[in-house]
Amino acid sequence: MSESMPSSVQLILGAAGGIGSALSRQLAASGATLALAGRPSERLNQLAEELQAEKWDLDIADPTRVELVVGEVKERFGRIDGAANCIGSLLLKPAHLTSFDDWNAVLATNLTSAFALVRSVAKAMQQQGGSIVLVSSSAARVGLPNHEAIAAAKAGVIGLALSAAATYASKGIRINAVAPGLVRTPMTRRIWENARSAEASQSMHALGRLGEPEDVASLMAWLLDPSNSWVTGQVIGIDGGLASLRGRT
Repeated sequence: MSESMPSSVQLILGAAGGIGSALSRQLAASGATLALAGRPSERLNQLAEELQAEKWDLDIADPTRVELVVGEVKERFGRIDGAANCIGSLLLKPAHLTSFDDWNAVLATNLTSAFALVRSVAKAMQQQGGSIVLVSSSAARVGLPNHEAIAAAKAGVIGLALSAAATYASKGIRINAVAPGLVRTPMTRRIWENARSAEASQSMHALGRLGEPEDVASLMAWLLDPSNSWVTGQVIGIDGGLASLRGRT
């Protein structure tokens, strides 16, 4: 390997979010070269400064921007070894109270962003292979009330991951997804800061606690690691047992 080439180039979309920032810190600690992308914000600026990483502004309202970012990252570093989509949103409404504007926004943020990343990074990884990790949700695997839009979008992420993993396996491109339960991030703050809703949410998880961003980030970092090169087409629950076990009574 040329001394001028970075050891590992990892692109993180939604890098300034709770899970994205935890993943970025874990990858930086492992010695990876990071390309941080996300909505322009002071949090993104501070994270890039903290990790001495380069950043790209990204507005998922224009999914074609993802391809531009991927192209610029590959031109800057010579390749992309791993990519993760940590862009997401949470909408808790029953179907009859969900407007089509709500629906379209949920799909754009959670599913279209994932598709845009796969579409763009698969092209960039054609020659050397690599790993792509998407974020689904336990809500896509077990019926939860008032999750219709987000569950549908996250179920789409699972279908996308499985199909793309089959499509690109021959190119050495691994594609996997994680399916978290409720994680304590800024996005979910209104749930876990409310004592009553936090207690109810904890009781749904067999392990009796909510997830932390680092819980999810650790698994994503493992999937991005090239030493785990025989893992593809997997959807791994990291949810305290929410989607597969009865909660505490």
